[in-house]
Amino acid sequence: MRFVARSIAATVLEAARHFPAVVLTGPRRAGKTTLLRRLFPRARYVLLEDPDMQARARADPRGLLEQLPAPVLFDEIQNVPEMLAYVRTRIDERPRRMGQWLFTGSLEAPLMQGVSESMAGRAAILQLLPFGRAESYRVSLLLGGFSEVLARPAGRQLWFSSYLQTYLERDVRSVTNVRDLTMFRRFLALLASRHGQVLNKTDLAAPLGVSIPTVGDWMHLLEITGQIILVPPYFENFGKRLIKSPKVYWGDSGLACHLLGIRSAAELERSPFLGALFEGFLAAEILKSQVNSGQRRELYYFRDQQGLEVDFLFPDRLGGLWTVECKASKTVHPAMAGPLTSLRRSMKAPARFTVVRRASATAPSTHALAPGVDAVDEEEFVKALARG
Repeated sequence: MRFVARSIAATVLEAARHFPAVVLTGPRRAGKTTLLRRLFPRARYVLLEDPDMQARARADPRGLLEQLPAPVLFDEIQNVPEMLAYVRTRIDERPRRMGQWLFTGSLEAPLMQGVSESMAGRAAILQLLPFGRAESYRVSLLLGGFSEVLARPAGRQLWFSSYLQTYLERDVRSVTNVRDLTMFRRFLALLASRHGQVLNKTDLAAPLGVSIPTVGDWMHLLEITGQIILVPPYFENFGKRLIKSPKVYWGDSGLACHLLGIRSAAELERSPFLGALFEGFLAAEILKSQVNSGQRRELYYFRDQQGLEVDFLFPDRLGGLWTVECKASKTVHPAMAGPLTSLRRSMKAPARFTVVRRASATAPSTHALAPGVDAVDEEEFVKALARG
């Protein structure tokens, strides 16, 4: 697959103009190395997954840095996080030189601990997620956004199987002591069946025969390695008793489809998970629009104990609140705006209300669905996210 421009590129270049170091995190195979090497072709490239380079970096970090004139790109810095302390010393020697140190890392929590301890105030920390619809027309509900899958769709099943195996062997074993990988694989499949639901750790622990703390540890592992999205409930009190548990989604819809055994577009259309997968797809698109522009990740859902539920709420770039209902149907009707209309009556802050449906070549363009509520398809929604 030829190089495709990434939406985060301008944010990365801006960060390099204002910080001595830039740290780009994200899931494996999201394209972190490709992007940084493309944006900074003069940077010396050091792969810290190479065993020889790891040994050299640990044995004589000062000597290695002296032999590497900046700018330098350290790939997979989580393998030798102690290097960050020595880079900090070099930065402090020339604090006005910007964009000289570039890092990629796949494991956010261990990496962030090293950055917070060694590079506070010296590094811009950004996250790259797999391709979004705004970046490639090939991104879809069935394929997801990983570049290798988009380039060779026919081999998606084998690629996802290999990806999960690599993930289990590398990331899982390096972050936590999962003794029974077979049980962990069963957990991944079970979690996929809960895609888009409010998280219930007891419901996950019971079928596997493991403890609730174990499920909590596994969920934390999936979150810090960028595999899942936890969407917390909206914290604003509208005078209602609110649900407090987060909803859980797989971050890549293609991987979620693979875990659910969905192999074709026809199977996807018949799947009982279609609505939840579409909802998760849009959740990922919202987060990608936020992190690509350097914003904080802020995505919530609303559900009260009387049954009123709205899929997503998040701040727009004008300072208001954007509330969204996701409908996998390609046809919308006014009743679909009901939850948004009910919530709108309780809200005092400025807000916009949108129902998002799946794209259709034959459906008419629909905007005004109900008073104060618009209806758009997923393509229009992604474009609107880019505009803010």
